[in-house]
Amino acid sequence: MTPSDSGTGQRGCCAPARRPAVDVAPTAAATTGPPDGAAEEYRTRIELSGGTFRMGSEDTDVNPGDGEGPVRRVTVAPFTVDAYAVTNARFAAFVAATGHRTDAERFGWSYVFAKFLPGRLRKISPRPDATPWWCGVEGARWDAPEGPGSGLAGRWDHPVTHISWADACAFCAWDGGRLPTEEEWEYAARGGLDQARYPWGDDLTPHGVHHCNIWQGAFPARNTAEDGYAGTAPVHAYPPNGFGLFNVSGNVWEWTADTWHPEQPGLRAMRGGSYLCHDSYCNRYRVAARTANTPDSTTGNLGFRVARAPAAG
Repeated sequence: MTPSDSGTGQRGCCAPARRPAVDVAPTAAATTGPPDGAAEEYRTRIELSGGTFRMGSEDTDVNPGDGEGPVRRVTVAPFTVDAYAVTNARFAAFVAATGHRTDAERFGWSYVFAKFLPGRLRKISPRPDATPWWCGVEGARWDAPEGPGSGLAGRWDHPVTHISWADACAFCAWDGGRLPTEEEWEYAARGGLDQARYPWGDDLTPHGVHHCNIWQGAFPARNTAEDGYAGTAPVHAYPPNGFGLFNVSGNVWEWTADTWHPEQPGLRAMRGGSYLCHDSYCNRYRVAARTANTPDSTTGNLGFRVARAPAAG
């Protein structure tokens, strides 16, 4: 197993791509199941009426080459979107019902942020040259987020991670939904605000209060966790936006249904930023920001939420 960089430039700092693909034998589950009822929590669905909004950004924080601009008027049809990213408990119910084997399990490894690993595992796990804060950890997967010996105790209400685009699509189909398009995701994430930088406005920490889970301190050496979390946060952390969606900025990247660019059909677009985003290198926790990865890639900061057609009647 030899991780390598994605070839997508600065985006590799957000979530490195998987290279190469290797299939391995299944391994035993890493944790016991979630508490009773946990899979039914945080399933709230938000009905959105759709409409026309100004999508994209042209402000000074735009990352060149990301395709955020130009600002354009986009119309979306009515749709439904989950208020929360899919939790570990909900994904566990999916696996129990279907026997789904994730790409991270099939390949036998996934990317974990180096500082989350014990010293020995950090030392032996290979790293991409351009983003050495990531380690390719054998045995890292959705139910063992930091590899062998780790589990989900105390994190059943956190977003599921180490999920590929295909894994996300499989869950959505089982749940009667689909991934949101980029247009739907940004419309929902803006919460009715026009061209605001974040889901709650233009100030990152209004009145000194943190509204999202991103890197605090000097990346990648020191995270003060002033926002309350060094890794993932519960999906219900922080106040919701104007439409009732939680954690659409920071916490974990979210897969969308769309390709990154017509000339790069092998990449899928991701939105929202993660707990590793910092303005010194990646300010992609802004609501207009976007990035991409290969659909088989899995990391400890990559999850998803479900969209679907509006309820009948």
